[in-house]
Amino acid sequence: MAYFNIKIWSDALKRPVNFEMLIPNDIRREFFAPEQAAQKQPIRTLFLLHGYNGSAGLWIDEQLAEKYNIAVVMPNGENSFWLDGISTGHKFCTFVGEELPAYIRQTFNLALSAEDTCIMGLSMGGFGAIHTALAYPDNFGKLAALSSALIVHEVAGMREGNGNPVANYEYYRECFGDPEKLLGSDNDPEALIDKLLAEGKKLPGIFMACGTEDFLIENNREFHRFLESRNVPHEYLEGPGIHDMNFWREYGARSIEKMFG
Repeated sequence: MAYFNIKIWSDALKRPVNFEMLIPNDIRREFFAPEQAAQKQPIRTLFLLHGYNGSAGLWIDEQLAEKYNIAVVMPNGENSFWLDGISTGHKFCTFVGEELPAYIRQTFNLALSAEDTCIMGLSMGGFGAIHTALAYPDNFGKLAALSSALIVHEVAGMREGNGNPVANYEYYRECFGDPEKLLGSDNDPEALIDKLLAEGKKLPGIFMACGTEDFLIENNREFHRFLESRNVPHEYLEGPGIHDMNFWREYGARSIEKMFG
């Protein structure tokens, strides 16, 4: 198992940036007998997105990457909501959805097609996984979104001087743009769904999960109902749990089974 910390220049972010990467380039006997090793599928790729106040890191069991022969790419999204912010050097959606996959293809000969490339995130990263895969469906064939911060409608109702216990109005405006113009924009996952459907384009496979005691449960249920209203194939699971790593590790493993098993 090779673990890299890579520093590159990003045109989208206008600065040098670091990301981490895991490549399962060896075999563990407990998973594969020698005769099975030659039958393993080519390495597929998972982009793994962290949550608010988080940073790049492997929050899934690394043995899952080995078992399913997955390279894991872990970028830093700061507190960007993985969106193209309104100020220069904050195009995080462009970075993760376009620039970084191109670098991975050119440098490692991985993520060569949407069918071999998935994206998964938790909380803010869950929103990022949904939004990025919908914004770049030619690059990501499947997405998994855990306890997703699907707060677009809340942000759209904010006005200057407002905010919430997490952040102020100015933060949300930087990430999402003018709240009054948010709904129906390219930062609105529901609008992206409608756009892809209207254009007759293939949507990525969607897997979602949220804990029943999570403070974001109603947001996730609302998006699930929206997908049902548009007849968008997806799988949505709920289970006991709050907004914590215990839930994310359990459903992260389930997500990998769904996407790569």
